[in-house]
Amino acid sequence: MNITEHRKAIDKCDAHIVKLLNERTKHVLAIGEIKLKSGDEVYAPHREHAVLNRICRLNQGPITGESLRAIYREIMSSALSLEKSLTIAYLGPEATFTHQAAIRRFGSSLRYSSQKTIADVFMEVSKRRADYGVVPIENSTEGVVTHTLDMFVDSDLKIVAQIVTPVQHCLLSRFKRADVKKLYVHPQTLGQCRLWIQANFPRAEIIETSSNARSAEFAAQEPNSAAIAGVLASEKYGVPILELDVQDNAANATRFLVLGRQCSPPTGKDRTSLLFSVMDKVGALYSALAALRRYRLNMTRIESRPSKRKAWEYLFFVDCDGHVEDRQVAKALALLGEHCSYVKVLGSYPNGE
Repeated sequence: MNITEHRKAIDKCDAHIVKLLNERTKHVLAIGEIKLKSGDEVYAPHREHAVLNRICRLNQGPITGESLRAIYREIMSSALSLEKSLTIAYLGPEATFTHQAAIRRFGSSLRYSSQKTIADVFMEVSKRRADYGVVPIENSTEGVVTHTLDMFVDSDLKIVAQIVTPVQHCLLSRFKRADVKKLYVHPQTLGQCRLWIQANFPRAEIIETSSNARSAEFAAQEPNSAAIAGVLASEKYGVPILELDVQDNAANATRFLVLGRQCSPPTGKDRTSLLFSVMDKVGALYSALAALRRYRLNMTRIESRPSKRKAWEYLFFVDCDGHVEDRQVAKALALLGEHCSYVKVLGSYPNGE
């Protein structure tokens, strides 16, 4: 086939794809009407998880699985925007890594609401001014985001999904590297790029900022300055990228949580997050964790935080494999309650990332 013939074939494929996309969207809208009448949430992380896995299994190339998932993410985002005008609150400002993670999960067709603090994100979803919220929970280099954990103590919101995204830090500046005298950087980013900064800008003034987006904004305005931020911030504030991947750890990644009001149904590959406090007696924590061991639940994370209600009283946050509706998990939770003064399920959600 020559170029003209290939282009005619592409035009024919495009016409077929457009027809099928609209046919698919009509079915999605019909399902959405049924959900709205029954009071169910329109967004279904468990279904999304199943669809993305299925289309990747069907894929025979040359399109990569990652590209196919991105394409379908936008297809789903478009359909969601037609079903209901969904609003996603996120820890801002615009062009932060949390904003980037939210778009990765929900696509570009929905409405996004930037919030100043993690508490504001929880509040927007609790007050139903937003349908879902996205907040950071931990970084593979710098560890847990404690303020997010603290917010769960008094909140009725549930974790409905997680987003694990690689964090690519970039050096942004309008000036040559040799002319940079000030380097704007968020404290978390500083911790993730400390060795690189020491090696490349040992004499530069390091100025900490409230967010990566703010760093890029300052670098766009201040003479002889640079910032460490993401690609989205570079595009938003028009600051050129001088160098990609300046993080110390090539495997640097951040995990974000999607907040909602209802837990997702089981998918067969789930994670459950718990909060509990133990009784004040010898071996209390050991006995509590023995409940998970007895029912062979794989605990993937444990963090302790002061309860802020009583001196030297601690709350424990645990992630384990399984769904709260699974028989073994339900039994473990019942036994856990016998050894704890307080147990709260923060959510069960797909563990596909």
